[in-house]
Amino acid sequence: MIPSLSLEITVLLLGILMLLVESFSRSDDKRGLAKMAIGILSALVGFSFFVDPASGNAFYAVDATAHFFKVLALLTTIVVLIMALEYSSVLAKYLPGVTPGAGLGEFYSLPVFTCAGLMFMASAVDFLLIFVSLELVTISFYILVAYMRRHTASLEAGVKYLILGALSTGFLVYGITWIFGLTGETNLAAIQHALATKAVATTPLLFGLMLLLTGLGFKVAAVPFQLWVPDVYQGAPTPITAFLSVGSKAAGFVVLLRVLQPFLGVPGVGVKVLAVLALMAALTMLYGNLAALPQDNFKRLLAYSSIGHAGYLLVAVASVSDTKATFGSAGVAVGFYLAGYLLMTLLSFLVLIVVARHSRGDDILHFNGLAKRSPFLAFALLTAMLSLAGVPFTAGFIGKFLVFAAAVQAGKFWLVAIGILTVAAGFYYYLRIVAAMYWHEPGDTTPITIAPLTRTAIGALTFAVFVFGIFPQPILRQLKDPAPLPATPVHTAAR
Repeated sequence: MIPSLSLEITVLLLGILMLLVESFSRSDDKRGLAKMAIGILSALVGFSFFVDPASGNAFYAVDATAHFFKVLALLTTIVVLIMALEYSSVLAKYLPGVTPGAGLGEFYSLPVFTCAGLMFMASAVDFLLIFVSLELVTISFYILVAYMRRHTASLEAGVKYLILGALSTGFLVYGITWIFGLTGETNLAAIQHALATKAVATTPLLFGLMLLLTGLGFKVAAVPFQLWVPDVYQGAPTPITAFLSVGSKAAGFVVLLRVLQPFLGVPGVGVKVLAVLALMAALTMLYGNLAALPQDNFKRLLAYSSIGHAGYLLVAVASVSDTKATFGSAGVAVGFYLAGYLLMTLLSFLVLIVVARHSRGDDILHFNGLAKRSPFLAFALLTAMLSLAGVPFTAGFIGKFLVFAAAVQAGKFWLVAIGILTVAAGFYYYLRIVAAMYWHEPGDTTPITIAPLTRTAIGALTFAVFVFGIFPQPILRQLKDPAPLPATPVHTAAR
């Protein structure tokens, strides 16, 4: 058995090693760095199943939830690096410098540091570690979004993300400060103990929680904190758009689940917080799906789609019982939905990168006749669209079923009704892509070539969407109720 923390340390050391090799290597071809990272991260996925379950501490939890989200972070980063290899020719056009390939090494290493931050967040049970790991992720994204320094859309996206991200961080830190002022603790277990053993004013506690929800609402792109998403997703390099869509959302929701845990049993607090989350879920589903209907740019359509999926995840979070210390079916629904969303979203963006490189554009019209140019890519994107829409026998269908089942179990039938209506809207705009691929004539009849590594990744993701849509048990077995916070917490004052 190996200590859990060794996984994150290995990922950090890998990122540092990549930067050192980039600095001292005389080769202009930096693709070997990405391939090395893909190999090492793939090995870490295997090693993650041999983690010592007793290697946690007061800051750092080692439970089934943490392990599951760490594996998601590793797999996401592997696919993003494969995308980065496919995207390198496009990226090189917009990087300053005379030397070919200058700057690509850093572009390959930054997702590795982001992965380390996501893994720390999966185990964080103290606001101090939550904040530090969240900032490691966010600062890496600040750089990556604006990485194409000669591309005005990328610079605009980077500035918007930086300004709004800094603002949301301010809300988050202020909320943490407010909770610390009320309880004298930053450890989540210690906060739960303090709320259970001493009187805390309800109104200030609710104010602090609203500040926390504001900061985390930005990370998961929930209404009314979603305005940055369309422009940032469209302007950022496509691999980073995929990473933002999947990695940032997964990290935000695992932190949201952990942060909610100490407050659900507080009289007059848990019910009100869940009511706010339910309202956010309804507005997020409606806004994301309705705003996606008129979109003609594929990346922008996926941006609004991402907002809609955040709404479905919030339905599960809002369905958590305020009388339980653990999350039951709602936590399982969130975990499975994020796993399925990872598969279908990364698959969509991977196909988008290949098509855009050959068609020199990412509008829906560039997918016209894709079935004639590459039946393999067309079938892969068809699979992703069907899963995103929630067609049976796909991972997306199981995810939506679990989310709505959790809402029914919690008695939130009105959220289920809104969810069904928005799913119907999703069918329309997802099937627009399918119609373009199979029913429209191609503007260019040149066959599309696919690199072997990219073809392997697309094939694996397509296969996984169907496998977990028919046999979800392997993922469901990994998803257990989040472990209760320790009965004897380490108090902030003692530290």
